[in-house]
Amino acid sequence: MQKTALASALLLSTGLMGTSLPAGAETWTVQTSTPSGSAIHKHFEVWAEKLKIMTDNAIEIQLAPAGAVVPHNQTMDAIGQGILQGDLTATVYFGGRDKAFALMGDLIAGYDTPWQFFSYCYQGGGLDIFQDMFDKYTNSQVKVVGCAPSARESFTSTIPIKGVDDLQGVKLRSPEGLAAEVFKRAGAAPVGLPGSEVFTSLQKGVIQAADYSSYTEDESIGLHDIAKYPIYPGIHSMPVIQFTVNQSKWDALTEAQRLIVDTWYRAMMTDLIQKLEISDRELVAEDKAGGDVNVIDWSQAERDKMRAIAAGAWKDFSEGSELAKQAYESHVAFMKKMGLLD
Repeated sequence: MQKTALASALLLSTGLMGTSLPAGAETWTVQTSTPSGSAIHKHFEVWAEKLKIMTDNAIEIQLAPAGAVVPHNQTMDAIGQGILQGDLTATVYFGGRDKAFALMGDLIAGYDTPWQFFSYCYQGGGLDIFQDMFDKYTNSQVKVVGCAPSARESFTSTIPIKGVDDLQGVKLRSPEGLAAEVFKRAGAAPVGLPGSEVFTSLQKGVIQAADYSSYTEDESIGLHDIAKYPIYPGIHSMPVIQFTVNQSKWDALTEAQRLIVDTWYRAMMTDLIQKLEISDRELVAEDKAGGDVNVIDWSQAERDKMRAIAAGAWKDFSEGSELAKQAYESHVAFMKKMGLLD
């Protein structure tokens, strides 16, 4: 089934590469984890045009929204086979292959800010771990250009949750895997629901809280109209958006072009983090001033308590594979250096 899907996708990806470019120019079909028209997808589109300019039309990225060419969790295979030339996608999608992808894709309750993980990726050995993971599962056919989160997600709630103790018995929506395990250990009762059911489930009281998305995204779909006690900054999720490309395509670039692509990704993600943080904070300020929404900001002591609980789940996940162990040990070493863990 997977091979059939990938074969069919090859025809579609070929059709996406019809733009005329100068001789020797490269056109890469890059699938994202974002729907067409979303704020982040639009951000990628703006920056795709910038890459074309930066390389003097030598490299053009044609973006495909989530699932347009292959299913969301098959981009790795499609890139290795040349069906896609790259992806800008959530690393956690590959968590079913190896727990290392879960630990590297979203270390639940780990880092306090996107900048801390950004530093870990480029200064703490994170990028090397990413490359080791993809080398193993693609037979070294995929190059990991970069890894960075876009934002620390907000936490939506219909009841005041001011610390770890308030999570006891709370029915909340959470993705399966590491996130659900951490919430369970904190005393909550995680429920697996698709994102499309979050609003109605909160509205009907099926759940009391939800791990969903950023403050801006939560606001845009009306969650704060029915869940008046959001926690911001969030206490849990900060998913990573990786940028990977076909290894042979990467090798064919000049040294200068590789440097441009690397710099381009870092600049694009820096810009995205800044914009989302500003947007989130502006909305938070408006909601606080309005008085209808009660924004809760956990104390550092409570955040540290949540991280300590999560650390036990990280360690258990690290026993899933040798790569997971390496990912866990790498995170812990960096977090201790940064004062995030004792």
